[in-house]
Amino acid sequence: MKFPKPYTLKEIATIISTEFVGTDDFPVLGMNEIHVVESGDIVFVDHPKYYNKALESAATVVLINKQVECPEGKALLISDDPFRDFNKLTQYFRPFQSSQNSISPSAKVGEHTVIQPNTFVGNNVIIGDNCIIHSNVSIYDNTVIGNNVTIHSGTVLGANGFYYKKRPEGYDQLLSGGRVVIGNHVDIGACCTIDKGVTGDTTIGDGTKLDNQIQVGHDTIIGKKCLIASQTGIAGCVVIEDEVTIWGQVGTASGITIGAKAVVQAQAGVTKSIEGGKVYWGTPIQEARLELKRLASIKQIPRILEELKKLK
Repeated sequence: MKFPKPYTLKEIATIISTEFVGTDDFPVLGMNEIHVVESGDIVFVDHPKYYNKALESAATVVLINKQVECPEGKALLISDDPFRDFNKLTQYFRPFQSSQNSISPSAKVGEHTVIQPNTFVGNNVIIGDNCIIHSNVSIYDNTVIGNNVTIHSGTVLGANGFYYKKRPEGYDQLLSGGRVVIGNHVDIGACCTIDKGVTGDTTIGDGTKLDNQIQVGHDTIIGKKCLIASQTGIAGCVVIEDEVTIWGQVGTASGITIGAKAVVQAQAGVTKSIEGGKVYWGTPIQEARLELKRLASIKQIPRILEELKKLK
């Protein structure tokens, strides 16, 4: 998430009431999670296991809960609770805005686009030309939808990411300040849920088609011309490359990559990154051709045992 204008390190420290290491006028341009940080961004870290990863990342400001040596060319924000203060920044720069209208006055809707009754279109939403948005769709704030997109009834674009920190009193949610961005010529079936990014964008590429009842987690990137069948659950921070086919009831782990033109057969569990151009099946995920050979071999075990008995 980029800020509407550059801020100084001192200004950011004042917003969240923290100490800082660096010059007062050190430039701060945005905030992001570790996997999408760029120069000028703030990243937060609150566990020693990830200190080095954060300090060595592309982020130039590290919100951290320990006094450490500041890397050259970077700055630090010292906090007793970086998770809490990262949430404070999200609330400051991307606060929740209530709506008084079914279609927000700040939304931009393209030519020849049809929005059916009982659909909600939030603040600062952009919808392109020649789209059909069916009834009872909810499009949360800041969502971007391209041209020639069809979205069927009951779908929700832009709900919060499923991201929590366990505390003694319960679970504390990491607030979502990102967006959902839908490309051109995308079809989204009924009752799909596509969560917005925590700080970045959840993206669906041009020409991709989603069946009914599909969950897409926060910050996931789906490429161009993919086909995804019903009841598939895609976790957060997944990368699905172009022209991937995923059949029904597939589930994925978070943070994995599915290579271009891969085919994942029904009810598979994608527990790890997989190469493109191959067909996969099963849980944990395996290349289908090899897994079917293995199963064929297992079926021979009773016959082999009978043959061994005859040799005694």
